[in-house]
Amino acid sequence: MDKITSEKLNKYFNITKKALEQAKNNKGSFSVNEDEAYDDFIDMITRYVEDAKHFQEKNDIVTAFAALNYAHGWLDAGARLGLFNVNDNSLFTVD
Repeated sequence: MDKITSEKLNKYFNITKKALEQAKNNKGSFSVNEDEAYDDFIDMITRYVEDAKHFQEKNDIVTAFAALNYAHGWLDAGARLGLFNVNDNSLFTVD
């Protein structure tokens, strides 16, 4: 698969809209410490990168690209939260 269909795009818009609404209406509290959060973020990032490789090998380029974007989203979130001491705004959404 090497094209993003309107159906796939609409599916992910819908999922993201629902997830955003849940997040906006259900503010949580930190239930893990910084070391646990760091480890969890690194684990999730690594898993998404491995998923991207898997999908690339299956020639599912669209899903591989999506998995890489998820991985980078976790990287950016970790940087914004201060879990990663980074300052390269060409790689992260940091100032």
